Amino acid sequence: MKRPLTVVVSGLGVAQIISWGSLYYPIAVLGERMQQDLQISSSMLFAAFTLSLSISGLAAPAVARLMEAHGARAVLCSGSVLSMLALCLLAAASGPLSLFGAAILAGFAMSACLYDAGFMALNQIAGDAYRRSVTGLTLFGGFASTLSWPVSQFLMAMAGWRQALLFYALLQILVCLPLHACLLPANGRKHGSLPDRPAIENQAPDIAWLALAFAAGSFVLSVLSVHLIGMFRTAGLSDAQAVMIAALVGPTQVLGRLLELGMGRNTRAVHVGTMTFAAMILGMTALFLLDGSTQLAYLVAALYGISNGLMTIVRGIVPAELYGRHDYTTLLGRLARPAFVARALAPFGFTLALATLGQTSTMLLLLAMSMMASMAYWVAVRHARRRSIKQHGD
Repeated sequence: MKRPLTVVVSGLGVAQIISWGSLYYPIAVLGERMQQDLQISSSMLFAAFTLSLSISGLAAPAVARLMEAHGARAVLCSGSVLSMLALCLLAAASGPLSLFGAAILAGFAMSACLYDAGFMALNQIAGDAYRRSVTGLTLFGGFASTLSWPVSQFLMAMAGWRQALLFYALLQILVCLPLHACLLPANGRKHGSLPDRPAIENQAPDIAWLALAFAAGSFVLSVLSVHLIGMFRTAGLSDAQAVMIAALVGPTQVLGRLLELGMGRNTRAVHVGTMTFAAMILGMTALFLLDGSTQLAYLVAALYGISNGLMTIVRGIVPAELYGRHDYTTLLGRLARPAFVARALAPFGFTLALATLGQTSTMLLLLAMSMMASMAYWVAVRHARRRSIKQHGD
């Protein structure tokens, strides 16, 4: 029986909250206790987390092919099962070997059940409502950290980090798996023959520019997600000020997505993308000039939250407007790979640059990367427009 799209998006949104809240966010709360029990360093723990994110990006094109061949239900249900297995393996970890084994499995699970897999599923079922569906899905996902961090803290205090992970594993099987199984169609949308596939192949250089824009933007935003509080402290803010101002990132992220939902009918997706990259550049500029100013720190938090909240949506809707939605699942898989790898490498890359180049040069490098991301985006949009004008002219 076909479900109303609002029901599907809401159900997938709940699954996104649980999946992000069990695979991505808990390490911020459980990490220190995990290090102590497993007798490993912080760098080793986060190396395993980086491995998970890298594998997620590398596996994205394969996940796209599986979704085209077997449909959204099979892929996202598999993602829920893999998530359950990964969390159980992580809960049973006794040292580096089992930790990295769980991290590898978690990487494949992420690629099959987080945002990009959700976008691919919506592409198959949402029709003309795809853009609003993507925005709605990300609105749900925006609450993942808000719920995951206090729940993880409560579970760890009551029963320990291993039991917390087992609780999340149960949620994957008892909540996410049934939602994916009941709400998604059994088969993928059937396209006609593949006359439009060469169109994507012929636009590979243009798509490469867009992939560069998303990868560079993801790198910058990922650095801020991990190091923003430390940057505030280095710039002269007190610990209390740094934490209080950084806490505004979550609400402004949701605010950005609500604004996109309201603008959706009257604003082209590419213009939302332009605003996203502009907000990122302005935020990085304010961060570079911070020098202890609480007013600029509030501006940084707001601009970062808005750009980070919108970037997730932009990655889902702009390619559809530029290249169409035939073979869109494949295209999303290609674009996800460099973005996820960049996101995975960003925290370590920033730390390395900080140690070798110093604070000022590293901040300038981040500002330059945000500008490069914006320029690559502009080139991709311009090339797509030229191609569209040429095709219509022909």
